[in-house]
Amino acid sequence: MIGCHCAVCTSADPRDKRLRSSLLMQTGTRNFVIDAGPDFRQQMLREQVDTLDAILFTHSHRDHTAGLDDIRAYNYFQEKPMDVYLTAETEQALRMEYHYVFADKWYPGLPEIKFFRFSNQPFYIDDVKFTPVSLQHYKMEVFGFRVRDFTYITDAHAITDVEKEKVKGSKTLVINALRKEKHISHFNLEEALAVIAELKPEKAFLTHLSHQMGRHADIEKDLPAGVFLAYDGLKLEV
Repeated sequence: MIGCHCAVCTSADPRDKRLRSSLLMQTGTRNFVIDAGPDFRQQMLREQVDTLDAILFTHSHRDHTAGLDDIRAYNYFQEKPMDVYLTAETEQALRMEYHYVFADKWYPGLPEIKFFRFSNQPFYIDDVKFTPVSLQHYKMEVFGFRVRDFTYITDAHAITDVEKEKVKGSKTLVINALRKEKHISHFNLEEALAVIAELKPEKAFLTHLSHQMGRHADIEKDLPAGVFLAYDGLKLEV
């Protein structure tokens, strides 16, 4: 049995109930998800997402990919494979992790996936333009995405000046801030706030928060104007 008695785990504030980071983007009648971690099924059920047009992966770590098997229900009801956008490196990792999906002997009921590779160049899903933003996650390249005036960045600890130019002008920025203490592969709170101050979005939301960040109410009261902590179920109109 695993027990937890930290202030965040035992908090009565629902904003402190933190699942793995993911983003549901709804534009018109279409639904896109960025990253499908271990909580993917729970998150989709909670938000009552009946149709899903595509999944985009920022990178191959399991806290962002472990829910991919649960696309089966969407395969069944939509009667088609799930479109998945990812880099060549992430595709290679997923083909190993989900080897049974891509085995020569296929059988009904397995997840059905159609891969679309992207690199560090803008691409379209139908008429929606996605601009990848290259980031460093320790020594690993990961990607954020800009769509119109909205940018989503997670699992980064560094961003070059060239990539910052892609983000500038965003009205809303979501960016990772793991904890207060420095971390080898994630922005901490101070570093994330410095990026926000430089890029100057109208609003910014901090995501990928660990329990080490502390309780939502305690942290948010000390944030600069226009900067907020994200939380599970947060809805934004951008």
